[in-house]
Amino acid sequence: MKRNVIIIGAAGRDFHNFNTFFRGNALYNVVAFTAAQIPDIDGRKYPSELAGADLYPAGIPIMAEINLPKLIKDLDVKDCVFAYSDVPYQRLMNISSIVNAAGANFILLGPAETMVKSTKPLIAIGATRTGCGKSQTSRRVIEILMEKGLKVVAVRHPMPYGDLVAQKVQRFAKVEDLAKHKCTIEEMEEYEPHVVRGNVIYSGVDYEAILRAAENDPDGCDVVLWDGGNNDFPFYKPDLMIGVADPHRPGAEVSYYPGEVVARMSDVIVINKIDTASFENIQIVRDNIAKINPNAIVIDGASPLTVDNPAAIRGKRALVIEDGPTLTHGEMRIGAGTVAATKFGAAELVDPRPYAVGKLADTFRIYPNIGTLLPAMGYGDQQVKDLEATIANTPCDVVVIATPIDLTRIVKINKPCVKVGYDLQEIGHPDLNEVIDEFVEKHNLLKHGGCCCCK
Repeated sequence: MKRNVIIIGAAGRDFHNFNTFFRGNALYNVVAFTAAQIPDIDGRKYPSELAGADLYPAGIPIMAEINLPKLIKDLDVKDCVFAYSDVPYQRLMNISSIVNAAGANFILLGPAETMVKSTKPLIAIGATRTGCGKSQTSRRVIEILMEKGLKVVAVRHPMPYGDLVAQKVQRFAKVEDLAKHKCTIEEMEEYEPHVVRGNVIYSGVDYEAILRAAENDPDGCDVVLWDGGNNDFPFYKPDLMIGVADPHRPGAEVSYYPGEVVARMSDVIVINKIDTASFENIQIVRDNIAKINPNAIVIDGASPLTVDNPAAIRGKRALVIEDGPTLTHGEMRIGAGTVAATKFGAAELVDPRPYAVGKLADTFRIYPNIGTLLPAMGYGDQQVKDLEATIANTPCDVVVIATPIDLTRIVKINKPCVKVGYDLQEIGHPDLNEVIDEFVEKHNLLKHGGCCCCK
């Protein structure tokens, strides 16, 4: 007899777990997905075109996680599979208790059941929390590989917030593709830094289909790079796993799910942001890594800032805009924009909360510890409009933008703006060049004309 299942998710790992473990599996009947973390992603369906019309001709409903106990009882659910990331262990076990109290099993699927194997050498980048610096680490690895003459195709962790069928497999090779695929600000923040550097990035919903497309990209593919989301472990089986840890949140590497999985399974761990973290916090992270993964290669990294017009900050009232997810479920209270505003002498950081409208006001209510920063939330058109209105309402002299994209291309800002950039810089040895040299040699990639001696 089939077992009724709910997959507890947030429009990412949940769909992948379904596709790799449950799709076509007649032993189970997935009766619902639940949704959390991301606004306005419930009330949809996982369509039959993706779920499989033979077992799911009507698709699978996506409902709010808050209704989980009632859903378990009403739908006679036997198993609940937890499938999203960046969750503190206390919250994880709270959800497990809710599930168990309603009578169902609480399940975490692991890599063996969910990872897809690539036909190309594959490097995966993950992290212990949202906002550690995965994307800048991914960019650094790609730059090193490209310097060696290799074609790199990146695949990004999913962010399918629109038409799921249309988003089954998405390819981004130029900035215009962002508009073609109707990307949200959150998606653009991840894809745009890749395409402007000249490499192709894929994303979407069906990650086996995405991987096969990436391996056979029309521009060529020597190496696939998995650019992870939040603190999730990879969807693909890595030949080299690089994790990133953040000493601004020491202890998170052993207290958040599934970030500790990433820390334990990584071949290499980059301790990022050591240029702005305290020695004490750096040492806490270093000690925790030594305890849980003593064989990992540890690389020290900094995240130096670039500011296009530092003089525009000095003595001014600054509104700082940071990456949205880093401030919300990433729980960061300081980012690159805050560091830049302080470093270059802002007279004050203006608190946007009294001036927030609509869905931005909702964000501050849901995440009350954000503080005097404005998250660049843009999961939908209304959030983008509310972001624009909140910026316009906030009395400031300069807007310090620390998002990975050109926000002024998306949001109309009628005030002077300063753009903050940040990249990964390794400190001392070992460094990523040495790690990638070994990877290239191991997988016999020099035949493509690259040179491992190029530094």
